[in-house]
Amino acid sequence: MSDLLRLRPTRRHLLATGAAAGALGLAGLRPAAAAVDWKKHAGTTLEVNLIKGPRGEVLNRHAAEFTALTGIKVSSELIPEQQQRQKIVIELTSGRPSFDVVHLSYHVQKRQFDKAGWLADLSGYMKNPAMTEPSLTEADFSAAGLTYARTPNGEMRSLPLSVDYFILYYNKELFQKKNLAVPATFDDMMRAAETLTDPKAGTYGFVGRGLRNANMAFWGALFLNHGGEFLDARGNILTDGPEAVEATKYYQRLLSKTAPPGVVGFNWMESMAAFTQGRAAMWIDGVGWAPPLEDPNASRVVGKVGYAVVPKGPAGQFSATYGDGIGVAQASTKKEAAYLYCQWAVSKLMGGRLLQIGGGVPFRDSILNDGEVQSGLKMPREWLDSAIGSAKISKLGLPVVVPVAEFRDIVGAAVTATLSGADPATELKKATDQYRPILERSEKA
Repeated sequence: MSDLLRLRPTRRHLLATGAAAGALGLAGLRPAAAAVDWKKHAGTTLEVNLIKGPRGEVLNRHAAEFTALTGIKVSSELIPEQQQRQKIVIELTSGRPSFDVVHLSYHVQKRQFDKAGWLADLSGYMKNPAMTEPSLTEADFSAAGLTYARTPNGEMRSLPLSVDYFILYYNKELFQKKNLAVPATFDDMMRAAETLTDPKAGTYGFVGRGLRNANMAFWGALFLNHGGEFLDARGNILTDGPEAVEATKYYQRLLSKTAPPGVVGFNWMESMAAFTQGRAAMWIDGVGWAPPLEDPNASRVVGKVGYAVVPKGPAGQFSATYGDGIGVAQASTKKEAAYLYCQWAVSKLMGGRLLQIGGGVPFRDSILNDGEVQSGLKMPREWLDSAIGSAKISKLGLPVVVPVAEFRDIVGAAVTATLSGADPATELKKATDQYRPILERSEKA
């Protein structure tokens, strides 16, 4: 077995990293009681549907604390992400879901849930001091979180739970050997990547997602910083314009010239493996992938990893943002009790736990900037700073549409084709022409 495969972080390892949150002590971090009647629904049992992963694991592991606080019993079901997405849509479509509380992936399901009206409006609960502790306000959520949680008419149909900002990971040791500074612009990043690429030594300047569909998360980060907007004011897709073409040319050059062989088949896991092996000097991906990089059992670059906000592009500086939320099923007969669970899930206590082990970044600015939470951070301070900085420049990294999977498949295939030499403008036009009627049909449905 090659070194690359032997040290490749597994999904089990990542979940175990999140599970470590159970051992964290956050003395003094408890949901503020204020005037909230936490015991109002004591004796109720809630059915909670969670995505299996660091965020869902933390909520499930500490559910007994919620029960102690409220007297509400919790029955949690944790399901792997792809299966969970399919299951909840089937159940919500039926009108008789088996759950009261649901964990949703905003970047995939936002538009679908809004159109269908599957989630209860939480706006009234948030304004009610008998239901909501004072620090939980809309203003405390980042702009991206509010964009995800609000419907077009301003209703809060979920609470933003955890955000995944795309940041720049870099190998300090490789940069120091070449006496290079952390790139401040896309031009700097390209020059550094080319300078740091040495195939004879087995090191490359950059690694990133080249695999169709998966690559849209990384490509989106380049697209936004080239001035791209996914949709115009009428909802028309804009992936064949000059901004998209220039972003794809940059992507093509970066991964074709400075990435390891086989990058066309890389998802986040293969990219992480190359970076943790010390074979790649830079990597742009989600902030939540950091814990394995600092784990000596999974990484050869422990103590050598730098974290920074994404460099400034030709048309601005944005962090492509993805995330998940938690909401109450419209069909639930236990909406108030379910809302109390959602409020607990996004509390300082739970968000602080998640942040401290690097398993996720809360959407709430007050948690990110809290000194008590920061004092217990298990990750390097640079990592937290990159998250705080990214929150200020966050922008949604995928279009808010129902057929997101089709978008990622079709446009992703076009972008991947350029790594084999295909012309970006030609490929993007074909992909956009193919996708446009799919999007139009979904909006008319």
